[in-house]
Amino acid sequence: MTSSISYIALKTIWIKECTRFLRIWVQTLVPPAITMTLYFVIFGSIVGERIGEMGGRPYMEFIVPGLIMMSVITNSYSNVASSFFSAKFQRNIEEMLVAPVSPAVIIGGYVGGGLARALIVAVIVTCVSFLFVDNVSIHNLLILVLTVILTSTLFSLGGLINAVHAKTFDDISIVPTFVLTPLTYLGGVFFSIQLLPGIWQTVAQANPVLYMVNAFRYGFLGVSDVNVAVALTVIIGFNVVLFVTAYTLLKRGAGIRS
Repeated sequence: MTSSISYIALKTIWIKECTRFLRIWVQTLVPPAITMTLYFVIFGSIVGERIGEMGGRPYMEFIVPGLIMMSVITNSYSNVASSFFSAKFQRNIEEMLVAPVSPAVIIGGYVGGGLARALIVAVIVTCVSFLFVDNVSIHNLLILVLTVILTSTLFSLGGLINAVHAKTFDDISIVPTFVLTPLTYLGGVFFSIQLLPGIWQTVAQANPVLYMVNAFRYGFLGVSDVNVAVALTVIIGFNVVLFVTAYTLLKRGAGIRS
């Protein structure tokens, strides 16, 4: 009976989350396509022609996986952060906490919604890339899919944790501005860390986004600046840490129960 209740709760939360971002698709799905198109035009067509090749690939092909991953990261985070904080702000999250379901079910529903939006955006951005790149190959489909799912899950969990601690809507924008943006731009989206001096290569390896971008790039192009097994291990490790953190916060009702 408990498993049946948990399944219904998980399905209900997930459907609610998907319905929410699909209802306002002009705000959630169209902007990433426009933004990534601008990136392709500016960094790919204009700058890329002067750079030539990077990592043994034309520059335009090289940045495709990074731009897709950038859109996955931002949309996973923003979807869960905004939705969960809205539920907290409107005080209806308390109904979930007193319901006979585990915090893991609540986390799964919200993360599932973030994952759904991220996958749809990833497909949209990939289709946009076809307008600029003649050949978008897939080197390893398993690693490609695994990386995008793990990355989306990671930043969905991050968005949920941020929403738990946030006291105003302005608090939601702090992490994207001061954390996500620097990490993504310095995470090898537009360049190979092999171009950096030795000491800065070491510093760059402390950036978790670097492992996500390179694992995803390996799935597409078969090239990576880091060991793919190490990259997946790092991503899984961060997922475990953030899940335990989110579970503990919801279990205690931190930042939610007054």
